[in-house]
Formats: sequence, C-alpha cells, structure tokens
Amino acid sequence: MKKLSTAILLLIVWHITLCQTARSPLSARYTSIGTYSKNFTDAFSGTVNQAALAQIRDAGAGIYGERRFMLKELSNYAAAVVLPSKIGGFGLSTNYFGGENFNTSQIGIGYGKKLNDKIDIGVQFNYNMIKLGGYGSSSTINFEAGTVLHLTDKMHIGIHVYNPVGGKFGKQKDEKLASVYTTGIGYEVSDKFFISTEISKEEDQPVNINAGIQYVFARQFFTRLGIATATGNYFFGLGIQWKTFRLDAATTWQSQLGFTPGIMLLINFHEAVQKQED
Repeated sequence: MKKLSTAILLLIVWHITLCQTARSPLSARYTSIGTYSKNFTDAFSGTVNQAALAQIRDAGAGIYGERRFMLKELSNYAAAVVLPSKIGGFGLSTNYFGGENFNTSQIGIGYGKKLNDKIDIGVQFNYNMIKLGGYGSSSTINFEAGTVLHLTDKMHIGIHVYNPVGGKFGKQKDEKLASVYTTGIGYEVSDKFFISTEISKEEDQPVNINAGIQYVFARQFFTRLGIATATGNYFFGLGIQWKTFRLDAATTWQSQLGFTPGIMLLINFHEAVQKQED
C-alpha cells in the first residue's frame, strides 16, 4: 500500500509540474545562472552547457541538495568537479533523484574547449539509470552538447541540446529520455550584477523561459532570484563567499505544491593551494 501511495504521489507531482525533467532539480535555474558569462561561472555551469567548461579558470567542486516540495521521496542531490587544462576544461557530474521505491541517477563526463576568443564548444556523455521498486532497473547512455558565443566582453549567448538521439530504456527500447533544446543569453552589467535568460523546449512540452539575476550587494554576500515560466516556479537564494568556500541557501516556490528548499556548497581548489604556498 505504501508503494502504491508513493507511485500515485509521484504521478500527481509529475502531472502538476508539466512533466518537468526529473534529472533536473527544481532549483536548477538557480545553479545555472552564471553559465552564459565569463566572470560568474562555477562548478555547476558546465552541467548546463558544457561549453562553459572552457571558461573555468581553477579546479573546483560543488555539491547541491534539495527536498522537492518538502517530500523525502522527491529528494534531489547533485555534485560536480571541474578541472581546467591546457587543452580545455574537463567536468565530472552526477545527479540522483527519488527515494527507495523510485529513483533516477546520472553520471556524466564533459569537456569544453575554446575555438578562439569568441567561440567555446563542449560535449558530455552520460550514463543514466532508472529504478522502480519491485520492477528492477534499466540503464542507457546518451550525450549532450553546446556552444557559447562571446559577442562582447559583457554579452554571451549559447545553444545547448540534450539527448538529440538515443537514450532509450528497457529491453524493447520503448522508454526514451526527452530531448531538450535550449538557447541562452547572459549580460554582465558590471562585476556585481548579472542577468541571464534561457528559452528551452523539451520534447512534448511547452516552451519554457527561465530568467534570473545575480547581484553582489556586499563584498562577500550576493543574491540570486528568477522564474521558470512553464512550471510557474519562482526561485530565490542568498550566498556567502568566505576564502575558498561559497555557501548558498536557495528555495523554489510552486503555487500548487509549495516550497522546495536547497543548499549548495562550492570550493575553489586552486586558490586553496595558492594560499598554502604563500
């Protein structure tokens, strides 16, 4: 009975949120605001558009967790590690969503490279798994790719495609990961204020506009806020930068289902090594 209730709850949530992709946390717009920029990127930027890995200057890592609509069965956890090199930026990311009776997970390896001062490109290959209690599990492999154009020092635009082909589950290959096509633009008004907008089209879903801003209102403190139009989600968060660490507390509000609290921790390894050497 408990498994049946959980399954029904998942179906209701899935329907109300317009079948929002489970691989992506509801506060994903929060973690991805700095993707289309040069000065606001972080460890999670490359998970949104792999071309952003080309702009990573220092090795770093991040972890993020949220409890979707305050329900344990709808928990989401993500982690990312980035490593710059002379031939480009590398990223390793993982994501887990769900609970004991139903969960999905993904692990991906990405790479981003500068073609020149104006164009960055990137690609990522993912291993996906879905597990349903009493029915076993299934896995599949897919890929995603993107590019970012730096029109000026302050304005950046990009295109990203997730799972354009393949990504089918089951022996009969009758369950497929959705394809998602995204165009994003970011404008760095100053070193303290950044604006970002994405237009995203998921397979069999209406067009979604994700818009957000980041504002540094003190030396070590900043805020992020925005909206995802298709699901009616509003997000807001506060962050603090302390030495090589950054801690963010975020929340998303959906009018029918309520709050989704989240927390994110980032660390910059290169700066930590430099401080030790000094």
